Amino acid sequence: MGEVVGAGLLAHVPTIMLPEEIRRELNNGEDSTLVSGLRELRREVFETLEYDTVLVMDSHWATTVEYVVTAQDRRSGLFTSEELPRGMQRRPYDFPGDPELAHLIASKAPAHSTWVTAIDDHHLPIFYATTNLWEFLGDGMPDKRWISIGVCQTADAEDCFRLGRAVGEAIAESDRKVLILASGALSHTFWPLRKLRDHEAAGHEHIFTPEALAADLERIEWFKAGDHARVLATMDDFYRFKPEAKFMHYLMMIGALGEEACTAAGRQFGEYENSVGTGQVHLWFDRPEGGFPPPKHTPLDPGFARQTGLPDIPAAG
Repeated sequence: MGEVVGAGLLAHVPTIMLPEEIRRELNNGEDSTLVSGLRELRREVFETLEYDTVLVMDSHWATTVEYVVTAQDRRSGLFTSEELPRGMQRRPYDFPGDPELAHLIASKAPAHSTWVTAIDDHHLPIFYATTNLWEFLGDGMPDKRWISIGVCQTADAEDCFRLGRAVGEAIAESDRKVLILASGALSHTFWPLRKLRDHEAAGHEHIFTPEALAADLERIEWFKAGDHARVLATMDDFYRFKPEAKFMHYLMMIGALGEEACTAAGRQFGEYENSVGTGQVHLWFDRPEGGFPPPKHTPLDPGFARQTGLPDIPAAG
């Protein structure tokens, strides 16, 4: 029987991929603690914990008509970001996938009245919300599998929970020990281009508004106290500060961890930092004694068409 053995709300901010001298130049001579935080997380968790697969909830990968989970046997290549090619250019990645778990996740979607398709196409694009974290936490560990699920841009919070419940059920039915990473930021408003270069340092004074800063810091304290119920109960208020991807990366993850029943306390690695107006932090939720709560049951949705995806379309050529 499988289980989630740890989970994290982690920043993938592009600054962490820059050479140290440039990071210091942008940050008044100091290095970003988001870098040292990931290195510490690797030493304390990823190099000591027993696990088989890492599942990334990727806030940069936006699907439209369904959730998609990667099902390739292996993903490898060179990644250049379309968003920031100067900072992330031809970065190699190479890791095994987990097709068995991916297809099992997809098979659980109908029972939770949602749609998930497992895609094994090796030409499927990859995004830095996955590759940046892999470089810090997975590179050099060739036996660890990595898969990703994109956020769905037509989904709402309930859809995210349903996806997470399908993930949690599939993991429990598998023989896998899994780490789930919600890869994305907290508040997420960028400074306008003409002002942006005045706000590249990590200090709190560079967060886009004092109100966004306060909302982020408040939620970090709730996470550290294990008060996921309060985070979920106040999501409508948090939406005022435009959390990255509507905070779907976290909502999908917590759906797999029992939602408001989850009381796993967060350990912070590194400091909370600004990135051109956005709030960035690394929080790790260790497996509670006895495990994470089981995912919720999804009541039958009578309007749901019980299908796992769209009909297959033959490949070109």
